[in-house]
Amino acid sequence: MKHSIIIVLALFLSTTLYAQFQISASGGYAIGSAGMKLGETQTASGTKNSYGSYGEGLNAQLRGTYFFNDKMGVDLSVGYLHGSDQTVSKVNLTGYEVDAIARARAFGAAASLVYKFNPNVYGRIGALVKLGGKTEAVVYQKATFSQAEADAIGVPLGSYSETNYVEDYHGQFPLGFIAAIGYEYPLNDNFSLFAEAEYYGISLKRKDSEITEFNTNVVLPDGTVAVQGLYSLDNLPEGTNRNTTYVDELPSDNTDTSKELAVKVPYSSFGINFGVIYKFKKSRS
Repeated sequence: MKHSIIIVLALFLSTTLYAQFQISASGGYAIGSAGMKLGETQTASGTKNSYGSYGEGLNAQLRGTYFFNDKMGVDLSVGYLHGSDQTVSKVNLTGYEVDAIARARAFGAAASLVYKFNPNVYGRIGALVKLGGKTEAVVYQKATFSQAEADAIGVPLGSYSETNYVEDYHGQFPLGFIAAIGYEYPLNDNFSLFAEAEYYGISLKRKDSEITEFNTNVVLPDGTVAVQGLYSLDNLPEGTNRNTTYVDELPSDNTDTSKELAVKVPYSSFGINFGVIYKFKKSRS
């Protein structure tokens, strides 16, 4: 018993003698890893898949790290992802065009263990969660009217509709994995610069979506807008739902078009971050 108490006291003293707190700020860019199918590109000659991850893009992080000794520490961070555009649908056919992209705008947090291999090289490993945000889809659609459609609207043949809308997708609470290895270059006793390679392993199951912007114009063959706002957010086309809920099961006789089967979308990525560290004075208590 006495030996156990001595060991515990020794460990406690070692942490208090070397305890140090530091904060850091960083920014970087990540590319998608384990890309999954996100959409399709279609032309008159055929169709091909589009692959990627919504984790690709610019990111910024704020981090606080507490070292128990000169090797081990814990790390808490919050970050923001400004995702790159990912192709969801691109169609270029006679009389019909679609250009639809989606991108992440997300806030996250992570808790990690930190280990210093030496005074310059360190590694991190831990858990990652999404705190908030959305996957934003931005869609453009152009459809040339048939003769019957043009006559019904009262415009000449060759006229077309132009539709622009934005739909925001939200996900369920996810839990992912984070790992990084980095190099720290001290400038003085308080400030250091660092660079690190970081991996995020996370996917997001969709919960719901909402159309937040919608507008359809009727355009003449010469490009003149004949009808402004034929359809709008308060007057959506028949069969278009402003809100959609994603579920795990649907009955075979389901007729509720506002419900769809849920899918998981990828946010995994590999990234490079650069930043600055400020170290507070070591505790000597």
